[in-house]
Amino acid sequence: MAGRKTLLAITAMVFALVAGDALAARCGNSGAGFNRWLADFKREAVRAGISQRVVNSALRGVTYDRSVIRLDRNQKHFRLSFQEFYSRRVSNLHITKGRSLIRQNASLFRKIEQRYGVPSEVIVAIWGLETSFGANTGNKSSIRSLATLAYDCRRSDFFTNELMAALQIVQRGDMSPSQMVGAWAGELGQTQFLATSYLKFAVDFDGNGRRDLIRSRPDALASTANYLKAYGWRAGQSWQPGTHNYAVLSKWNKAKVYQQTIAVLADKIGG
Repeated sequence: MAGRKTLLAITAMVFALVAGDALAARCGNSGAGFNRWLADFKREAVRAGISQRVVNSALRGVTYDRSVIRLDRNQKHFRLSFQEFYSRRVSNLHITKGRSLIRQNASLFRKIEQRYGVPSEVIVAIWGLETSFGANTGNKSSIRSLATLAYDCRRSDFFTNELMAALQIVQRGDMSPSQMVGAWAGELGQTQFLATSYLKFAVDFDGNGRRDLIRSRPDALASTANYLKAYGWRAGQSWQPGTHNYAVLSKWNKAKVYQQTIAVLADKIGG
């Protein structure tokens, strides 16, 4: 029996690799083959357990978005020094408004810290950096952006996985495809979750039965804390460079300038 289980596991692994290679082989660097790729992806999604209804509602009429490709090829901000990055991304408004929002939502932040151990100033620093406290969550269809990037050869495997996760978000009832509007690379919500992170870490903190990181402030902020806790955040400890919690911040964004900016802004908001 053990040998049969091993054989089945190996067969499943080989099938997954072949399917992944087949999808990667059909990627493209222009929009010419997008429709054929999308038709193939729809079939793959159904085979992966996404209902035909969800596939139809999410992917019907989706087209290639050249503006997303241009943005993907023009990511220069993380090449800046910390001083350059910080001065471009942070203003005194982030500090004063961040402090004001903590006061206005004191009860919410108290409950979040009690459950996840992450202090309000860290959550608010991320909130402010990502979307100016929910004011700029993005204006692009996440499904369209993810489909475009999944088809594009540069990071096809990564974004194919994100697109499949976005369909799972729809399937479990958190949001409809039309509600999934976000940043150009498919990030969603007030603190910009990738679809895979949305599936893993989003929580229904307002208790309405759905995890809505775009429209629900409690869901968005608690989910951010849940993300950091899942990566090992230690309650009551420092987040300064060299500490364990500072390393946890790198799980939010791998860019060192971003990690440092979160830590410094959190200090100033809390100061």
